Amino acid sequence: MKIIEVNNTPNIASPHEVAVRRLYDYDNAQVMHMTLQPGESLKPHITPVDVFFYILEGTPDVQVGDETIQVGKDCLVESPKGIVHCLSNNSQSQARILVVKAPKSPPHA
Repeated sequence: MKIIEVNNTPNIASPHEVAVRRLYDYDNAQVMHMTLQPGESLKPHITPVDVFFYILEGTPDVQVGDETIQVGKDCLVESPKGIVHCLSNNSQSQARILVVKAPKSPPHA
């Protein structure tokens, strides 16, 4: 049995310059753990695969297409492939999010 502890997984380089840890990385799916400190956000971008965000902590603003909504803990947000999406933390507390891509994006995405 393989067990991965988030806090023992190193942060990886991210074009968004936020804390990201790779927890699962296979052709069928990729799971990342993201921490957004107050004021941090991703750059709006599009992925060639379906993505969903599961909010573990905090209340980040989630943009999918033209809609942006503040989302709370224990909520899942779907973002279909080919649609712009973005996460922002406009609160005073950190936000932690699981980001799941299925199947895994090609290396350039």
